[in-house]
Amino acid sequence: MQKKISYIIPCYRSENTIEKVINEIEDTMKGMSDYGYEIVLVNDGSPDGTWNKICDLVNNHKEIRGFNFARNFGQHAALMAGLNNASGDIIVCLDDDGQTPANEAGKLIKAIEDGADAVYARYDHKKHSAFRNFGTAMNEWMTEVMLGKPKGLYVSSYFAVRRFVVDEMIKYGGSYPYVIGLVLRTTKNIVNVDVNHRSREIGNSGYTFTKLLGLWINGFTAFSIKPLRIATMTGSIFAVIGFIYGIYTIIKKFVLPDIPAGYSALMSAIIFFGGMTMLMLGLAGEYVGRTYISINNNPQYVIRDEVGDKEDMD
Repeated sequence: MQKKISYIIPCYRSENTIEKVINEIEDTMKGMSDYGYEIVLVNDGSPDGTWNKICDLVNNHKEIRGFNFARNFGQHAALMAGLNNASGDIIVCLDDDGQTPANEAGKLIKAIEDGADAVYARYDHKKHSAFRNFGTAMNEWMTEVMLGKPKGLYVSSYFAVRRFVVDEMIKYGGSYPYVIGLVLRTTKNIVNVDVNHRSREIGNSGYTFTKLLGLWINGFTAFSIKPLRIATMTGSIFAVIGFIYGIYTIIKKFVLPDIPAGYSALMSAIIFFGGMTMLMLGLAGEYVGRTYISINNNPQYVIRDEVGDKEDMD
């Protein structure tokens, strides 16, 4: 029986780039005739004409299905929507701007066929801005420390997974999906393959500092309680330091009674420990707030429109 590849592409402000990506996928699959394929496009509330472009592509390509969000939910929500609607034996996720080379998808698929459960594209040199590369480095650190990512494994937005991994990932019903965390908690049989990374030809990255910060917070609060443990440990350390300093102050007062107490030092200590307390309370509040929102069944995403006929691709 012929295996099927599902390509999932979250789309945001990509009305001028997505068609080129689709054409590249189709050209690539012409050389992989042993596989059938489908393309799932998810418009993440783009303010431009991306959805109209997707509708045009669906009308001209029977392998494409399109989904339109009611508002912007974020890249990981768009990926979850794609995963929930993909039917392939191997699922390949890539970007809508052409920077992740669709013509090298065969490398990821081969790694899956060779036994890997998941495979991430690795780049020798990313053609992103310095800010975006910094964001990637921080995300790498966060997934390694907080989520237990194997040291040396590079994760990116260009990856492929087996069907059973997707079946497990879509069981997650929380309001804050984080795809890398879902992969890492499903399997450790993950490898890298080297691919090229292209320069952006049109537009700018949709990730602002605020969105990157939200992504980091989502990553380490959705699948790890390590931040709470770090907060507890930090609080304990500072409590011990404060106790020792209190003893030191008392002894100093007895030994050197003429030296006045340091008002500036006292205020600095109050401000510092007050800031640490507020930070830890905010972290705990983040967990409580996310739990509250999830209990109230806040949706991962809301699909407003759908185009394309699934039966034509089966």
